Amino acid sequence: MTSKLDEKVDKYVDDYKAKISQDINVDLMRKVTKGCGPSIYQDDAETVSGSDENEMATVVNSFIMGKLGVTDEAAAKAALDAVVEQYGKSNRNKYRAVVYYMLTKHFGKESIYA
Repeated sequence: MTSKLDEKVDKYVDDYKAKISQDINVDLMRKVTKGCGPSIYQDDAETVSGSDENEMATVVNSFIMGKLGVTDEAAAKAALDAVVEQYGKSNRNKYRAVVYYMLTKHFGKESIYA
């Protein structure tokens, strides 16, 4: 039987493969997804709006600087912009877990989820 978490991980892996076309570490994606907590089960919180400045600031402050421990705010913002660009600015559904996975890889912080 598949859990709700497994269903979400499968959805995010498929989305990543379709939009990013790079190899994916499914184990890391599972850990990042789990780390998002209950937000992944709420439609609005499950996605990140690349055009909402408040939301982008929250990702920078709470996830990149808070969770990943990146101290350079300019580097954090630049990385988030790069991830949003790579994921596709016109793509409406930018899943939070996929964005966080890409940021974790960008900063080489996979060990946080070890």
